[in-house]
Amino acid sequence: MGNTDKFEMIADLYDTTERIQIAKVSSEAIRECLVDTKNKTAIDFGCGTGLVGVNLLNDFQSILFLDTSQKMINKIREKISYYNIQNADTLCFDFEKDSLLDLKTDYIFMAQVLLHIKDFKSVLIKLHDVLSPGGHLLIVDFNKNDKIVSDMVHNGFEQEELKEDMLSIGFKNVQSKTFYYGSKIFMNQDSSLFILDSQK
Repeated sequence: MGNTDKFEMIADLYDTTERIQIAKVSSEAIRECLVDTKNKTAIDFGCGTGLVGVNLLNDFQSILFLDTSQKMINKIREKISYYNIQNADTLCFDFEKDSLLDLKTDYIFMAQVLLHIKDFKSVLIKLHDVLSPGGHLLIVDFNKNDKIVSDMVHNGFEQEELKEDMLSIGFKNVQSKTFYYGSKIFMNQDSSLFILDSQK
């Protein structure tokens, strides 16, 4: 997945106060979209050090923490071991390069991950395949910000355009809303986060 090398370098320093706070509000936004999930499984896609998924462990039967960075996976493994978490597993895997045909889950959530994926539509198609019928893909990311110019990441997303992409892939019941505004949270620019909920 995009920028894996960068995440390998910052894994040990990733859990800053600001990132922990944004992960908390992101996981709350995700929780508001969950329906009867106690007996369901989830994937924290592009989990990093697991800041979002750890907040949601009590909401699911189990969560698979998936990332392309082995060092990030090592960090979430340390947390699973330290806190003796019983309903979590990890997987280091790159959906941009391969598909996991035998992987199935009820929910996939991805927080500030899509902006790092160059050809994000092909990855969304693969995630659609991984979802069980009726399953949900929840995307938390930045609204488009024209002040940001980068060849490393997308400068956010137009919610309506992303909805159209989701519908063209085969998702249904696609809804989104902006839920958080923050100072200098996206490449040192003031920005806002949206959540998009879609169903297979």
